[in-house]
Amino acid sequence: METQQHISQQYNKELESVKSKVLNMGGMVESQVKNAVSALIEQNDELAKKVAESDYKINKIEIEIDENCAQLIAKRQPAAGDLRLIIAIIKVITDLERIGDEAEKIGRHVQKLVSTKDDTGMHAELANLGEKVIAILHDALDALARMDIEQAAKVVETDKQIDEEFNRVSRVLVTHMMEDPRNIKNMLHVTWCARALERIGDHSQNICEYVIYLVKGQDVRHTEFNLDQQ
Repeated sequence: METQQHISQQYNKELESVKSKVLNMGGMVESQVKNAVSALIEQNDELAKKVAESDYKINKIEIEIDENCAQLIAKRQPAAGDLRLIIAIIKVITDLERIGDEAEKIGRHVQKLVSTKDDTGMHAELANLGEKVIAILHDALDALARMDIEQAAKVVETDKQIDEEFNRVSRVLVTHMMEDPRNIKNMLHVTWCARALERIGDHSQNICEYVIYLVKGQDVRHTEFNLDQQ
């Protein structure tokens, strides 16, 4: 995450510190999502509990970065690219925090699934969706770290594949519920986990839209973005 250099070395340090915290938060969130997916696929109660109870760490760093950004705006009165950077950071950490929330939800649903000791038989479908979500989140964070708008644009496109996979998994879950109504409760927990994964994909897309905004100064939310656009 590159920024212009300033006469004030302290200002440079403050900006670098905030950027470093954002990337650190991204790493924490990515780890949470990986653990959540592993807990879901393996039906690992201990790992699910760890994910469910660790979200406070992500919330804490979000608040810290928010405060740092507010102080930068108040003290430094940033303009142009610096102001865009701070705005983008505030938006990015909101989506990162929400990804953490979705991982926490998966952890809590897995705990309930494990407690019933009833295998839903959805491991393959969830593993495929989970792998795609982990990959898109990783690519989004990599695009953020390198300010790579080409990769960011690819992530925006890839999220459509996540939506398609989620719709496919949802159809399979509905079929299972119709075939065996006794398993509806567990299938609902699986459905909510799949929905949480789909939302992580959406938040990853949002992060990439902020990368494009930061680099090109162009708000591409709710629009079709073309790399050739000026």
